[in-house]
Amino acid sequence: MERDVVIIGGGLTGLTSALQLKKRGLTVAILEKCDRTGGQIASHNEDGFLFESGPNTGSGASEEVMELYDSLSGRCEIEFARKEAENRWIWKKERFYPLPSGLTSGITTPLFTLGDKLRILGEPFRHKGSDPDETVAAMTVRRLGRSFLDYAVDPFLSGIYAGDPHTLVTRHALPKLYNLEQQYGSFIGGSIQKAKETRKQPASKIRKGIFSTYGGMEQLPLAMRAAIGEEDIFLSLEGVTVAPDRETGHWTTTATQQGRQLTFRSRHLVTTIGAYNLPELLPFIDEAMMKRLASLRYAPVIQVAVGVKERKGLHFNAFGGLIPSTEKEDFLGVLFPSSCFVGRSPDEGMLFSFFMGGIRNSRYIDLSDREIEERVVRSFHRLLRFPVEKEPDLIRIFRHRYAIPQYEQSSEERFHTVASLEKQYSGLHLAGNLRDGIGMSHRIIQAFRMGAEIQ
Repeated sequence: MERDVVIIGGGLTGLTSALQLKKRGLTVAILEKCDRTGGQIASHNEDGFLFESGPNTGSGASEEVMELYDSLSGRCEIEFARKEAENRWIWKKERFYPLPSGLTSGITTPLFTLGDKLRILGEPFRHKGSDPDETVAAMTVRRLGRSFLDYAVDPFLSGIYAGDPHTLVTRHALPKLYNLEQQYGSFIGGSIQKAKETRKQPASKIRKGIFSTYGGMEQLPLAMRAAIGEEDIFLSLEGVTVAPDRETGHWTTTATQQGRQLTFRSRHLVTTIGAYNLPELLPFIDEAMMKRLASLRYAPVIQVAVGVKERKGLHFNAFGGLIPSTEKEDFLGVLFPSSCFVGRSPDEGMLFSFFMGGIRNSRYIDLSDREIEERVVRSFHRLLRFPVEKEPDLIRIFRHRYAIPQYEQSSEERFHTVASLEKQYSGLHLAGNLRDGIGMSHRIIQAFRMGAEIQ
């Protein structure tokens, strides 16, 4: 089969890339090992609850995100979170406290020490860092203080990366924060200056905040699949391998589908799969270079959907609660999807998403379902304050052994290796979350760029 572009992986990056390429008149084929598209994105309807087993939300609806949803109008619609999603809770010493959002709450919060509260007044006047590989932990302590690391940045990174601020490198993991210091000299001064610059810009349709999709996040890949067309999507593939033809400059991709051999020839090859799968897919790449790609560390995460049909008078007016590692709890945090989006639980009920594991507690991924459920129920009562006699009406466990890539010190070498390989092999495009960020918006932006660059 002849195609202009073969895309390995039918997740968000692959689907978005294919959609953009087809709009420009190029022929595509998406090759996927599973029997469905969407990658980690999957929504479930059960007993009045609508819950996710993969990403619950996206953040920062960029122009590309809005354009993607607009192009799928009639098939799916973006859903922005309610006002409650602006609130974040942080666990400290047996209870949740709201993360400060202004001067008054910043002064009165028990999350940070008095010394660090006073110290933050000098943050705009501190020298900017000179170490390009400075970790998030080191940068936070240097500019803000230890308590800000423990009770703001550490749980924040648990919510995004399920990672360790002592190993995540700021300029790769949190480039916006890094650039605030490098460009403006401080977090506070930079934020103020950025706000002034934004007000001077022409009005944009970009809307800040958390977003999902009406009817569940999976409606987005389902809509893209329908727009692309079933004839260009090949599912349930085994033994996918790729080889370059140096003489013609084309790519040959082979795979098996239910015992039938498939062969594709294309001018371009796009990979969107995890770095750990690349050695098998691209055996022609030099071993040393492949090692620099495939050594990317991933945080394992267990996500548990928990539902109750009656809240028992409890209220959860927030996006969720994050748990600092210093508190030594079983969980990274708990999201409150039904506080943010419509139709996620019965009217008097509540849906929660518990997260456990991550880099620090990677061993949790091998706990039995019974052990996980016991820990969830204990935290359901202790963290969320449900009475002992009240049991969840729904518990569903989802394991992700390779959930979130960690942008650590090796990232720079990996990015250079990607650029070198793409230069060495004409028509090769190494995409996905091994570079350019890990969020849904990052994946969509990356796909839009590839869709415009591939000729």
